[in-house]
Amino acid sequence: MKYLIVGLGNIGDQYKDTRHNIGFTILDALARTSNVVFEDKRYGFISRITFRGRTYVLLKPSTFVNLSGRAVHYWLKKEKVPLEKLLIVVDDLALPFGTLRLRKKGGDGGHNGLAHINQIIGTGNYARLRFGIGDDFSPGRQVDYVLGDWDKEEVNLLPEKIKKAGEIIKSFGFLGIDQTMNLFNTKD
Repeated sequence: MKYLIVGLGNIGDQYKDTRHNIGFTILDALARTSNVVFEDKRYGFISRITFRGRTYVLLKPSTFVNLSGRAVHYWLKKEKVPLEKLLIVVDDLALPFGTLRLRKKGGDGGHNGLAHINQIIGTGNYARLRFGIGDDFSPGRQVDYVLGDWDKEEVNLLPEKIKKAGEIIKSFGFLGIDQTMNLFNTKD
């Protein structure tokens, strides 16, 4: 069985450790724990890991977050992955820092990357793992916050949250979305 796991983020060193790039960060950590590297391919960087007989195609789109739909569409078709085996890993302002929520489907919640994916593939009926980045910014400073670096306290807590996100991704493939939601969608 094959799954397409897409971590949203922006390419370029200036975005590397920003809140908006948490999708890239989580996939990088997952690849590291499996001793694999990403290869520069069409519309993104690709790596593959296996876990309990499942293959996870990890995709970090090179299209920038707001145009992620192109990469998702291309790799769904190329890898012949059905929508029910697609998981998007995305930052979420509506959740407190480090909160992880797995959902079967949904709207874009104001996230431009999800909006573009929905537009290009024609549906919001795919799983998403939302990583809470909080909303600790002044009015009119949302972009600076989202594209800003993690604060010191967040940096200290990130490894534990990233590890948990990796466990959720593996469980999504092995146990399925319903069981994984029951296991992991609890209050922190």
